[in-house]
Amino acid sequence: MPDQFLTGQANELRRLIHTDGIVVAPGVFSPAVARLAEKTGFRALYFSGAGFSNLLALPDLGITTLTEVADAVSKVTARVKVPLIVDADTGFGEALNVARTVSELKTAGAAAVHIEDQVLPKRCGHLEGKELVDPDEMVKKLVAARDAANEELLIVARTDARSVEGLDSAIERARIYSRARVDMIFPEALESSEEFKEFRRKVKLPLMANMTEFGKTPYLSSKEFEELGYNVVIFPVTAFRAMMSSVKETFAKLMSEGSQEGILESLMTREEFYDLIDYHKYEDADKRALRTARRLRKGTR
Repeated sequence: MPDQFLTGQANELRRLIHTDGIVVAPGVFSPAVARLAEKTGFRALYFSGAGFSNLLALPDLGITTLTEVADAVSKVTARVKVPLIVDADTGFGEALNVARTVSELKTAGAAAVHIEDQVLPKRCGHLEGKELVDPDEMVKKLVAARDAANEELLIVARTDARSVEGLDSAIERARIYSRARVDMIFPEALESSEEFKEFRRKVKLPLMANMTEFGKTPYLSSKEFEELGYNVVIFPVTAFRAMMSSVKETFAKLMSEGSQEGILESLMTREEFYDLIDYHKYEDADKRALRTARRLRKGTR
């Protein structure tokens, strides 16, 4: 993938963060889902670590590999044009591993990656049992990430300190992480709009919020996050949960009725999906190639 494309995606995300109000980034976990989000009108997307690991029927404990994530990211960025923010968990190792993680995800077309300050095995940010690394260890990772990014990719520092050490510690860690020249701070699992407001008041870098379901954060709209001064809000697993619920209902209907006829109105049609993936563009390309081949066979141009 050309360096110009990589730099362009990072610069577009920077532009969105600094000039266009709040950026709403839905969680995607496959190229088809990413295409659907882009066609819906979202200006940036979020590659969810939870969504991807759950798609593989694995828990969100940081047990997917860099190779798996980079491969999946490259498949998504090949099919969309909007910037992709990538969940890199704890960076897949220590500082040297983090540098390679950033390099690989940059090559895969990511516009930004976020790295968190948990100890492996990491936990979903809204579950209990999390442990944190020493701030110095996290800063070392962020410095390595920043050097590897070389301004061609945004680095987002996530802190899970609110649930472990309290809000003041989360703010202090964010201030420390800011010194590593990261582009954005991601405070995970804040528990009220007042906490989001306090965090915004005390941390000067751009901020990313996580609006997940069934977690510690109350349900706030993207407009409310914008009014609180946040630059990006992600909805990491909403689409995955909706998909799994729909598939569950579909399977139950097939099992009970032995037919899909009663749910046809709830299904995406063949033509709708073909439009999503530009099916007819491939058919047209094949026809053009065939016409050219026939002309060449006849010795004409």
